Amino acid sequence: MLKVGDNAPEFNVETHSGSKVSLATQKGSKFVLYFYPKDNTPGCTKEACSFRDNYQIFLDKGISVFGVSGGNSQSHQKFIEKYNLPFPLFMDEKLDLAKKYGAYKQGNRVARITYLVNEKGIIESIYGLEGHDKVKSAEHASQIIDFWKL
Repeated sequence: MLKVGDNAPEFNVETHSGSKVSLATQKGSKFVLYFYPKDNTPGCTKEACSFRDNYQIFLDKGISVFGVSGGNSQSHQKFIEKYNLPFPLFMDEKLDLAKKYGAYKQGNRVARITYLVNEKGIIESIYGLEGHDKVKSAEHASQIIDFWKL
């Protein structure tokens, strides 16, 4: 299980739009990697909209936001369009990234877990894992803003 102070696991994934993102491309910048169960469900929508509504704060501080679930590109694209989400969603249909980050649940489901990763690729905070702060879907972006004092 990952913990605060660990190196973030390597990843090299495609976004809903076909762009590639890796841990290496993020070195030198902070980023939020939030895992959510499913596109267009009530809790996941509240969480995504929380990031959408506060996205400019993250942008102004040079912090990237990435969402991850097991949905396909069509599902992700509909979710993005319906709620005007300004950040990329990673493709993880086989749940490989979810498994690397401890966000895999039995039954091929993704757990609601968020990692805050610093410029050096070190995990600074985790939300949603046992023993850590709980993800508050509708206020999740504010939890992170408070943590990083943005």
